[in-house]
Amino acid sequence: MTTDSRVKTLGEISTEHLFDLIVDLNPRLDIGSGPLGRRVLFGAAGGTFEGPELRGEVLPGGGDWALFRPDGTMMLDVRLTLRTHDNALLHLAYGGRWTTPPELRADLADPVKRVQIDPGRYYFRTNPLFETGAERYAWLNDVVCVGSGYLVEGGIAYKVSRVV
Repeated sequence: MTTDSRVKTLGEISTEHLFDLIVDLNPRLDIGSGPLGRRVLFGAAGGTFEGPELRGEVLPGGGDWALFRPDGTMMLDVRLTLRTHDNALLHLAYGGRWTTPPELRADLADPVKRVQIDPGRYYFRTNPLFETGAERYAWLNDVVCVGSGYLVEGGIAYKVSRVV
């Protein structure tokens, strides 16, 4: 409990499901180790997204310019372009953290075992933000989202929720 009189009581932060996102990935490009860690590009080959108010496809060409820190945490730097079912374009950008316990790392490197691991065993969270000029989806320009990531065959997936 704080004693600073400026601290106010606010309602709890709540979220509502926005969509599920599947990003199909190209073979990764290992840029190499630099002063901040090992940089790897996970290029987007396509994918889909679907939720109560939004659905469509992930366009090829974006990706995650991930940085693997020496402690094993992956720092995400993602840019994607989404095309809605009615042909609007959405720019989606997010950072995040994927922290895996050391005992899971060998299995995560295995293409078969990696998708079988329960996502509850690692911490994979993102903060998606949108930008669009499409009037119908202009409301996305003003929302903050959170996402939980997990591995799927051929790529990565996220459950994305908007903070309300």
